[in-house]
Amino acid sequence: MKYEWRKSEKALYLPKAKPEKLKVPALKFITITGEGNPNSSQFAEYIAVLYSLSYAIKMTLKKSKNPPEGYLDYTVYPLEGIWDINEEAKENFNSSINKDDLVFNLMIRQPDFVTEAFYLEMHALTHRKKPHALLDKVKFETIEEGLCVQMLHIGSYDKEDETFSIMETYAKENELIRLSKTHREIYLSDFRKVPEEKLKTVLRFNVKQKS
Repeated sequence: MKYEWRKSEKALYLPKAKPEKLKVPALKFITITGEGNPNSSQFAEYIAVLYSLSYAIKMTLKKSKNPPEGYLDYTVYPLEGIWDINEEAKENFNSSINKDDLVFNLMIRQPDFVTEAFYLEMHALTHRKKPHALLDKVKFETIEEGLCVQMLHIGSYDKEDETFSIMETYAKENELIRLSKTHREIYLSDFRKVPEEKLKTVLRFNVKQKS
């Protein structure tokens, strides 16, 4: 049996195109941080190194004769990113964002049975078999988002502000306070293959309940 996140974790990855509140538990990720325009060729390298490691983990476990407790073959989780702007851009902010000023933490979730020790083995293996200049920047982390508002955005990344506006209105109506302008994006579509108007992206930001 193969574990399919699209079927088993719809609350986290397949929300509707309307805002909703949810609590996101602690989850394991491999992550990499960087800065700059996501349309650049360098940005694609950040994505490539995460997928290289993620598939090394998946395929090594699949071939293992002694897999960890709880192991099931699985579909690799989608790419995610936490987005912000650099400190200089914040100081000089004038309502528009220059994509060159973006700061990102890209990540791919790992199943619960993947331990940090096993990740380090796969990191060393990838270093030997498929070396990459960015490999040493990758980390294994547990991240707990907690209380959030999320919504499915359909269309261009450049039009995400429209969806965030709907989400912020929902938050206010439900006595929720957005904690920062930092937000998470979960990429359900491959932008290289899917037309811009059909791209599906989960948008999410942290909130707290008004006291």
